[in-house]
Amino acid sequence: MNLDPRTPVIVGVGQYNHRADGFDDALEPVALMERAVRIATDDAGFDGPPAADSVRVVNVIGWRYRNPARFLAGRLGIEAAELAESAPGGNSPQSLVNRTALDIAAGAVDVAILAGAEAFRTFMKARREGVTLDWPKADDDDLPVRIGEELDMTSPAERERGIVMPVQIYPMFETALRAAAGRTVAEHQAHLGKLWSDLSHVAAGNPHAWIREPKSPEEITTIGPKNRMIGFPYPKLMNSNSDVDMGASIIMCSVEAARRMGIDEDRWVFPHAGTDCHEHNFVSNRDTFARTPAVELGGARALQLAGVTIDEVELIDLYSCFPSAVQLGAQSLGIDLATRQWSRTGGLPFCGGPWNNYPMHAIATMVGELRELPDARGLVWANGGYATKHAFGVYSATPPADGFRYDHPQDEIDALPRRELAVGADAAGSVEIEAYSVMFSREGEPETALAACLLADGRRAWGTSGDRALASAMCDGEWVGVTVRLDDEGALLV
Repeated sequence: MNLDPRTPVIVGVGQYNHRADGFDDALEPVALMERAVRIATDDAGFDGPPAADSVRVVNVIGWRYRNPARFLAGRLGIEAAELAESAPGGNSPQSLVNRTALDIAAGAVDVAILAGAEAFRTFMKARREGVTLDWPKADDDDLPVRIGEELDMTSPAERERGIVMPVQIYPMFETALRAAAGRTVAEHQAHLGKLWSDLSHVAAGNPHAWIREPKSPEEITTIGPKNRMIGFPYPKLMNSNSDVDMGASIIMCSVEAARRMGIDEDRWVFPHAGTDCHEHNFVSNRDTFARTPAVELGGARALQLAGVTIDEVELIDLYSCFPSAVQLGAQSLGIDLATRQWSRTGGLPFCGGPWNNYPMHAIATMVGELRELPDARGLVWANGGYATKHAFGVYSATPPADGFRYDHPQDEIDALPRRELAVGADAAGSVEIEAYSVMFSREGEPETALAACLLADGRRAWGTSGDRALASAMCDGEWVGVTVRLDDEGALLV
């Protein structure tokens, strides 16, 4: 095939995990990125880091560098014309690949280094022990180019009710999915145990995974000192594991640059298509907790642009911060979780959940596998927020017939049904629970009940309760569909 010289291609990938014994041998996030970039450099067959004209870093949560790309470029000994950082969100690594592919195709970028890392294990250990980390920060006016969409994902009403954390909201999706499936609480927990046990077995075969000991379904679901309940119905092992020090990198360039640099074509993997989109910004306005229509539309569009159906995609990695994310993604994309392998890495609980950067590990793993299966196609779904922001990528070692293709179908998603939110006295009275969770204390006691409720006119309202007796009661049996009351301040009453 005669390839357009501006066709974007991935030529090198690297992943690096660091298990420091203490602070003396700990590595800051940019140092982890450097290690990953040097591994990607070797992977591409370079003698050293390429003279990239853009260094693009995934937003770092655990240490505020202000301009991490500058520190990375300095460590690599390169002077890039552009130093950039992505917007926050677990969608951002795939979004960064999409943007870089577009920039390469347009001639704006020739060679780009993408990297991301978190040293959250070390960062949190330092906080617990009162240790001041001597990691660098840029001057206030030394800021990178920002890539990606900044999106406010929490409404004032949600903040007022204290409903702001993913560990609170993903369990609500789960209870809605459970009710829609018609399973009892016990049946659904067994379902989740099998789903997450399968995920742990994928991690066991991944040399880059943080946790490589496979777990049985019973280990996943049994509550104990090492697996306390966090937000019902999720014990610790069903939550993303951010207690990691890990980094990943991708080197992208044009076909013209790859040939000029003499990169073996056996190392080439092509982005065929990509999409970016998001659900209605606020969970309060979503039509339902049991569907993700932006995943349906954005995923279908990416596959359509790549000229394949989901059944023709051999390798899949679904974002897996919590079980509800996986089920929502699979349902939206038409993937049977019982018959298809849906993770390449072991996901955020077992491979590791370095905040915004997990999908870069998924893409790096996918690239390695596609090199061994040159006729295969791979799909990566990356997710940010509360199943809010989505990015999709379709990849293959076989070149695309029509170059990289991209779409951003947000106007279509914005036109989809949404609910209005009732607050205060306007929401008081009889309501029906549509989704809920119970947050537990570190001592393992249910302490706060959270519920999304529907009024008779179809509007949504939030209900919360610090009544521990009620919180405990809501961990027993099915509460979706139960009629309760809200007072003028949103207190949940039975």
